[in-house]
Amino acid sequence: MSLATTEVGPTRIAVPPEVIRVLLRLAAVLIVGVALSLMSGAFFTVVNIVNVLRQAALLFFLASGLTLVVITAGLDLSVGSTIGLAACVAGTAIKSSGDPWLGVAAALAVGGAVGLLNGMMVSLLQIPSFIATYGMLWVLQGVSYTFMAGSTVYGFPKGFRELGNGYLLGIPIPLLLTAALLTVGTVFAQRTIWGQQITMIGANPASARLSGVPVKRRLILVYALSGLAAGFASLVFLARLNSAEADIGASLTLPAIAAVLIGGTSLFGGVGTLAGTFVGTLLLTLVLNGMNLLHVDGNWQPLVTGVIIIAAVWIDVRDSRARN
Repeated sequence: MSLATTEVGPTRIAVPPEVIRVLLRLAAVLIVGVALSLMSGAFFTVVNIVNVLRQAALLFFLASGLTLVVITAGLDLSVGSTIGLAACVAGTAIKSSGDPWLGVAAALAVGGAVGLLNGMMVSLLQIPSFIATYGMLWVLQGVSYTFMAGSTVYGFPKGFRELGNGYLLGIPIPLLLTAALLTVGTVFAQRTIWGQQITMIGANPASARLSGVPVKRRLILVYALSGLAAGFASLVFLARLNSAEADIGASLTLPAIAAVLIGGTSLFGGVGTLAGTFVGTLLLTLVLNGMNLLHVDGNWQPLVTGVIIIAAVWIDVRDSRARN
């Protein structure tokens, strides 16, 4: 009697595409980091590395909420202006009352209210997100300039400034907040039914609607979260700068969008992770930091950011065609 033998081939582990995208971008971060360390002796120092991580964390606070919007195939151009108004209102509240918690509540209220308005314009009035949030950008700028009347508020309590400049157990507080936000946001986006519905809306809104997903309510939720993230980011920026003026967030929208796209979130919707966005913020911050260390004229930084956005969108278009 003979026994039949079966040869078992090597087991193949399927790696999710999202993980591959994040790993490729992490490799890019390492390559850029090695290149900068070879070109500038000032790069690979504790002070500079901590500064890069702190700057990346500040940008991630703003880009995290924007990521969810882009996953739904939308765009929020008002995040920078939301930071400006929220910071001005929060700073004024803190200076007038001496209570940092009142400033925290004010910033989150402003951010949440702006996000709700954006969400209602997009979902209920069916205004394209680009137009709705672009119009909101100008509205917020006008309100900020009117509210501040050309003045600047500064000199906040030391305890509040720790939010942007302090350390806990030797780790910068913004990095600890980033880790917490990244963890909570990833669980929300990938492990909850709401997060899965948001991805479904971005991939195919008609199918999501037929599957029973409350598309309008989820869009309102997404834009509200984006506004809340901008409100929270305004507090960290306010604590780090120790001052607020009407144009404090004017230059932050473009880098936030760049970080989201560099991180692999698709403008066409349905694809994206917060982990990728964090890696995107780190990569963009490294590039800008390297330009500063190499004494590249600061006027070139917007140009480089724009080129990076164009390259990221081009890659996104190619990936989208491949997926289809």
